[in-house]
Amino acid sequence: MTHQNIKTICLYCGSSNGKDPAYVKAAQEFGTLLAQTGLKLVYGGGDVGLMGAAARAAYDAGGQVKGIMPRFLRTRERLFDEVETVVVESMHERKMLMFEDSDAFVVFPGGVGTLEEVIELLSWRRLDLHKKPIIFFNLNGYWDPFFAMVSHTLAEGFTPEAFLKTYMSVDKVSDILKAVSYMSTQDEDIDTRKVL
Repeated sequence: MTHQNIKTICLYCGSSNGKDPAYVKAAQEFGTLLAQTGLKLVYGGGDVGLMGAAARAAYDAGGQVKGIMPRFLRTRERLFDEVETVVVESMHERKMLMFEDSDAFVVFPGGVGTLEEVIELLSWRRLDLHKKPIIFFNLNGYWDPFFAMVSHTLAEGFTPEAFLKTYMSVDKVSDILKAVSYMSTQDEDIDTRKVL
């Protein structure tokens, strides 16, 4: 069960499939789960890669899906116009609208674009600009190198220890919404890295 204040989940993920078919399978499973739970999916707007797999699965399962895509990408990516799609003028506008329209964020494997999106989201959280849950889906340890980098910044004194409480990591699709619910009901002094 997800906390009652969570109605919309933003998915950050790759616009490619990745090498392991498990990535696409997990994205499809997550899209279906959102639809079955009555949660709306907000995503990058295309019908490609992991984001397309999740959006298509949510749509096929009867879920609500909202894509947000910059105009210049509409000629570069396969479109999924069967769902609600908002066309914006820039990547900055896209990210802001995705942020404003979402109650929580889930980060699947992805490339430099996904990394850029989540870094900004974490930075805003670090600056107390929001307290929305951020959940990494760490399939096969995909995000371990990123977590190691964060730990390195802590060890070198550039990031406070409290930063580790601003996100959670899970490795099963079935645990994602549990983590969202947990983070949405906890105070800042609760260790959100606890095992579900």
